[in-house]
Amino acid sequence: MIKILGFVFTILGAIALVIGVLSVFGSMSAGISPWALIILGVIFFFAGIGILKRKKDTDE
Repeated sequence: MIKILGFVFTILGAIALVIGVLSVFGSMSAGISPWALIILGVIFFFAGIGILKRKKDTDE
């Protein structure tokens, strides 16, 4: 179950990073601050990667 959460965090972080970077360079408008999206994307992406790296494949 926790691996699914890590996978979701990683995917959502990557999406937020892409939207944030596109908003900074002007080719897309997200409706909120692009820097906020970039910061949240980095946090969620690395949190998801950290969960996936440190958890075993067994259900606990």
